[in-house]
Amino acid sequence: MIQINNLQKEYAGITVLNIETLTIPAGESFGLVGNNGAGKTTLFRLLLDLLQAKQGSVQLNNIPVVGHDDWKSFTGSFLDQGFLIDFLSPEEFFDFTGKTKGMTRDEINHFLDEMDEFFNGEILGKKKLIRNFSMGNQQKIGIAAAFMGNPALIVLDEPFNSLDPSTQIRLKQLIKQKKTNSSVTFMISSHDLNHIAEVCDRIVILENGSIVHDLQTGTDTLASLESYFAV
Repeated sequence: MIQINNLQKEYAGITVLNIETLTIPAGESFGLVGNNGAGKTTLFRLLLDLLQAKQGSVQLNNIPVVGHDDWKSFTGSFLDQGFLIDFLSPEEFFDFTGKTKGMTRDEINHFLDEMDEFFNGEILGKKKLIRNFSMGNQQKIGIAAAFMGNPALIVLDEPFNSLDPSTQIRLKQLIKQKKTNSSVTFMISSHDLNHIAEVCDRIVILENGSIVHDLQTGTDTLASLESYFAV
């Protein structure tokens, strides 16, 4: 699903990301953790062709992300509020996003019905623009949009931020459900080690832009992560 080779990014001559090789198979829930400035968001932005790398390549299903658009049809993502069109209502935003993903009106309505529990009555029918929702509810809107169109790959950067505890639980259930029922590949970053250990099959630790640990999750994963970051 994802193949990264010799990927480097620099800012002002300083290397902020340097990944020699990273392979993520289809259907894997992949977690990315690291302290602030470790390179997590930079990696995601390179993955989505939002930044230009100094060198190296990213391929999604054997399609290079640079110079190609085919990978966008099977990729959903939400990195931050910049992915939202905040002068639209949620209904208008979901309608626009669904249409760009080739969904019919019935498919969009069915999707929104499926997201009813995740929305918890706080998103639809409020007659206000996205910009006027709380940060937590804006986060819900962006995450939900990433799931539209049944993408094979979903990329989420710090998705648990700003969410209340109930919504965090619903999001974890949604991720597990999509992985189990639809074999969706996830790339998820989080500062919350508990959440990332719970939903991911594999976790990579980034430090100063490089991979320092690559772990398969198990009974001692959380303890291993806490031990590393406690130093």
